[in-house]
Amino acid sequence: MRTSEFDSSDEETEEEHQLSLQVSWLALSVVNCHQLLGICALPGCKFKDVRRNLQKDLEELKSHNIQDVFVFCTKGEMVKYRVPGLLESYQQQGFMVYHYPFPDGSVPDIASCWKILEELRICLENDRRTLIQCYGGLGCSCLIAACLLLQLSETMLPEEAIDLLRKLRGAGAIQTVKVCREPSKFL
Repeated sequence: MRTSEFDSSDEETEEEHQLSLQVSWLALSVVNCHQLLGICALPGCKFKDVRRNLQKDLEELKSHNIQDVFVFCTKGEMVKYRVPGLLESYQQQGFMVYHYPFPDGSVPDIASCWKILEELRICLENDRRTLIQCYGGLGCSCLIAACLLLQLSETMLPEEAIDLLRKLRGAGAIQTVKVCREPSKFL
């Protein structure tokens, strides 16, 4: 008997093909901050060729002593990626959740961006182990991480922030066409 509309028996057999959740740690020391900021893809995601196990992913995040999680996926995207109860799962596991949704491939409005950056800074200033995430941990998350770097530094250029994040997360970081055409407009 299926326990939810998202269960399927063939997913159990694919477990051996699941990769462990990879958290990249951005050293904010490049902008004179002693903290690290975690960036990762969406835990528990089941979309296209990605098959993640939510419970294993949450255990992985707990092993990093993460306290605060910023989620940028919309509720509709979480349904699409088959983790509709992710926010509740985080809360049940004791994580402090900050949900600031903006659609994949877009940018947050300026007021939302400032609010996200303010909350991130508060977490970091309070020495909280903090993680940001979107579907792949490349677009929305890296955009916010770049904005944070620029906010914390008076001298870093947008291109430097983008290069730093691409070295950390791969060439696909901040891949949104809108952002790549005029990075300074959004950063």
